Amino acid sequence: MEIIPAIDIIGGKCVRLTQGDYDQKNEYNQSPLEVAKQLEDHGIRRLHLVDLDGAKQKKVVNLNVLATIATQTELQIDFGGGVQSDEDLQRVFNAGAQQVTGGSIAVRQPDTFLSWIQQYGSDKIILGADAKDRKIAVHGWQEKTEWDVLDFIKHYQTKGIEYVICTDVAKDGLLQGPSLKLYQDILQELPEIKLIASGGVTIVDDLHQLKEAGLYGVIIGKALLEGRIKLVELEGFL
Repeated sequence: MEIIPAIDIIGGKCVRLTQGDYDQKNEYNQSPLEVAKQLEDHGIRRLHLVDLDGAKQKKVVNLNVLATIATQTELQIDFGGGVQSDEDLQRVFNAGAQQVTGGSIAVRQPDTFLSWIQQYGSDKIILGADAKDRKIAVHGWQEKTEWDVLDFIKHYQTKGIEYVICTDVAKDGLLQGPSLKLYQDILQELPEIKLIASGGVTIVDDLHQLKEAGLYGVIIGKALLEGRIKLVELEGFL
């Protein structure tokens, strides 16, 4: 199972939101580059970098943070937040991202999203399936759609998607454990999907449970930043 720490960016700084609420924001003193280098020093290979300004403004904002981390570390970066056009996508890849996660655009501009899969391949484009009450949420989780999360993933699997990051918004930032049942349901129905869990991971035992459930990867955010899970504890999964 891939361990994928998350760095969320507002105004060039590391932050964490609670349940996607921009008014419930924790700022952390370390710079994104400092955090990324610490992760790499402990054997981490992958990073989930989220431009929260971009998600809110519907355009990429913190491109310089991506470029800095990409040029000063060897981390494999997947980038999300505000990628809404072909130009945005090209800028993000040019800045050093290996993969791009698209959530809102897969809902609002499906033809554009499908063209990305066809042009860049399913190893480069990740489907972001963010769910509130098992319904897909978009635009920084500010808006809930009528798309059932399982139907949404199934639809894009038929279009070639392999990688899916699934976040249960109700769990995100609360440090109350991940949505194990949701992920089990998805994998039971769609066993071929490379499913990456996001949201709620609090203790190392959560990681063991997700691995046992067959998750391809897990994203860890607040638990790392607040020391609930130590970097040294992740080394057994690497």
